Amino acid sequence: MQQMITILGPTASGKTPLAAALAHEIGGEIISADSRQVYRRMDIGTGKDLADYKVQSSKFKVQSIPYHLIDICEPGTKYNLFQYQQDFFDAYQDIRSRGAVPILCGGTGLYIEAVLKGYKLSPVPQNPELRASLDGKTLAELTEMLAGLKAKTGSVMHNTTDVDSCQRAIRAIEIETYNLENPVPRRELPPVDSLIIGVDIDREERRAKITRRLKARLEEGMIDEVRSLLAEGIPAEDLIYYGLEYKFVTEYITGQTTYDEMFSRLEIAIHQFAKRQMTWFRGMERRGFTIHWINALQPMGDKVAQILKLCGMALSFLHFFIDISHFSFLISYL
Repeated sequence: MQQMITILGPTASGKTPLAAALAHEIGGEIISADSRQVYRRMDIGTGKDLADYKVQSSKFKVQSIPYHLIDICEPGTKYNLFQYQQDFFDAYQDIRSRGAVPILCGGTGLYIEAVLKGYKLSPVPQNPELRASLDGKTLAELTEMLAGLKAKTGSVMHNTTDVDSCQRAIRAIEIETYNLENPVPRRELPPVDSLIIGVDIDREERRAKITRRLKARLEEGMIDEVRSLLAEGIPAEDLIYYGLEYKFVTEYITGQTTYDEMFSRLEIAIHQFAKRQMTWFRGMERRGFTIHWINALQPMGDKVAQILKLCGMALSFLHFFIDISHFSFLISYL
């Protein structure tokens, strides 16, 4: 088996339940590749769905699958790619040292590609002088500046979310400016050998699932979650910085939009986000990654069996493992 298994796919494709089911079968632990699930108390809006990490191991027993890089920092902070790469490698080494199988799972393509390729990154501190010089510029002006900097640095490590707000664009300019002036990384991390599984979901099914899930999350208290974060003293602009649910719900709470406008704009934004995710994953294939795509709508057992086959594990081993598990449970029950 390769050193790691990666499960990627667009939002609402069912990556986490699949990763948990696989981890249950092979003794794995999951490393999250989600840029927002690192934040504590940002649960509903980021779709943590921690119940997905519990797998029914027998009729009377549920197994909790260990996970990493979820709930590791406070809301209002600006977690970044450099920090993620360091945290990933620490978790990866820890898992392997205990003889478990690391399973990288998520939809943030930049994070996934960075750790698989071993991007050479530098920590990027804030630059107050640069920020002051950019204050007041329009998003169009900032976007043009960022494009010019990327042309100089040859950067391909950022996507269109860099310029969905002035605050994000300024941070991206700050990063590119720093990288131009400080090309030597502080810590070089090696690439990671991984079998990459892509969860492929039909576009219309994905759109329907996104809409259903958005309605459910609003009913489950997503607006109250954002209100609680604001009540903690987290500035509205910091929540807007996190994008998608936090951006549009914050704008609704602060009276900038109506509920219906918020829902409509957020639904469209999530659909667009899922499309950008797929564009990134297809780009990874063009950049030399082999992604083995499996149908999201297949039964869970079939999907796990496909992955095990790709790992080189005979299906007979899987059946033997299941039989032994049930036999052991029966003995303990008697």
